[in-house]
Order: sequence, then C-alpha cells, then structure tokens
Amino acid sequence: MRVVIAGGHGKIALRLERALAARGDDPVGLIRDPGHEQDLRDTGAQPVLCDLETSGVEEVAEHLRGADAVVFAAGAGPGSGVARKDTVDRAASVLLADAAERAGVPRFVQISSMGAGDPPQAGADDVWAAYIRAKTDAEDDLRARDLGWTILRPGSLTDDPGTGLVTLAEPRVPRGKVPRDDVAAVIVALLDTPGSVGRTVELVAGDTPVEEAVEAIAS
Repeated sequence: MRVVIAGGHGKIALRLERALAARGDDPVGLIRDPGHEQDLRDTGAQPVLCDLETSGVEEVAEHLRGADAVVFAAGAGPGSGVARKDTVDRAASVLLADAAERAGVPRFVQISSMGAGDPPQAGADDVWAAYIRAKTDAEDDLRARDLGWTILRPGSLTDDPGTGLVTLAEPRVPRGKVPRDDVAAVIVALLDTPGSVGRTVELVAGDTPVEEAVEAIAS
C-alpha cells in the first residue's frame, strides 16, 4: 500500500512511516525542509519536498498520483500564531483533500484533535481557539467530500512508549492522554479497515487492543 503522509517529519508521521515500512508498505512523506530528508529515509519512507502553504493543487496532486491512501498529519505546531493555525491546520488539509480528489486517491485519514467540533472553551487563549476552529473547519470540509475519509481525534499526545491498548470510540470520549506510538498504530489499523470509512473517532489510552478497538468502531 502506497501511503502519502502530509507533515511527514512530525512526531506521529515518523512513527507511522516506520510502522508502514516495517510491514512492507510504501510510505511517502511530504516535507518542506530538505534537512529532514534523511530522517524520513531512516524510517524507510520516501521524502518528497512539498510545502502545503505555498503549493498549488495540481502540484500536490502530482505527488499523490498512484497512492492508495493519504494521511493528513501536518500541524502548525507549538509556538505558531493564529494565522498559521488557519493556513496549516485548516487550509493545508483542504488543499490535500482537493489534491486527493484530483489524483483519484480513494482513502483519506485526517488527524484532528479532541475538542474539535465544539466552540472553543470559555477563557481559551486566542491561539488555542484558532486551532480548534481550524480543526473543526477542516473536519467539516472533509465530511462534505466524496472521499473514503476517517477523522481521528487524539487526546493529549505523549512520547511515552506505546502500550497497544487504547480507548477508541465516536464522540464523546473522556479527555485523556495517548502515546504517539499508539496513535500511529491506530492509523495503520484504520487504513486496513474499510468499515472505518465515514467515522469520526476519539482516541485516548485505554485497555482495548488497537486492532480490536478499530474493528469495534467499524462494525
């Protein structure tokens, strides 16, 4: 399976690329910094230079042609301001979905965030509020498309070793933490599970094995 991952040098993306390559898939990571190319090669992924904040839809579509799936794992990241929450967390996802449709990619997994889908909580700072609005708008855009989409909303992300045990369900899941290792494992399982198409699911650490949890939300 050829899987193109936007935000290919992100912490979840690197784990996902390593997991896909280890089982014989063909991961491709879209990155904007040439200095990150070797990090992707070290995971077994093919790096492709493509800045989703400056590229046009046809350029992105060329990178997606022949792919079996696309994963949106990009994000403006800590320290970014209100403007980049929109240009990356919303607009880049919309661009990637436009390109996926143009390239005929059948599957699209979007990494969103718990809290999306609701108005920002009272008292939230401007940047967090912009982030939640951007994720919500990106989700709404994706749901309106004729793509085989799945939206994954992880809880607070940690670098703790994965346990392979999660809580995964349609909203609302109580807020909690989840290791990035387990987020990557859930994405792999979602890509393997056609019944997860059209689902918005939330993810935190739990006590259900990943594959069992994905099968449950797909049934």
